Amino acid sequence: MIKKKKDLIKSLATHAKDVGSTEIQIGLLTDKISKLSDHFKKFKKDKHSTLGLTKSVNKRKKLLTYLKKKNVESYQKVIKQLNLRK
Repeated sequence: MIKKKKDLIKSLATHAKDVGSTEIQIGLLTDKISKLSDHFKKFKKDKHSTLGLTKSVNKRKKLLTYLKKKNVESYQKVIKQLNLRK
């Protein structure tokens, strides 16, 4: 988990000490969303975690919209690297 998170941050970082840019936030949210999706395959009746999934998806959507407005090249790179359909 920690190794994967560090690798994700390294691959999306814009500079050497970058840990909180929009690109990294989108990557971490995508990881969280995929983990929650796998969780719901096992536990279909877990309604409390559904709220967390919905919030994460909406936050990622807002961050993607922001990134598309501010930096189109970076937006395209993130979409391609994370295999998001847009």
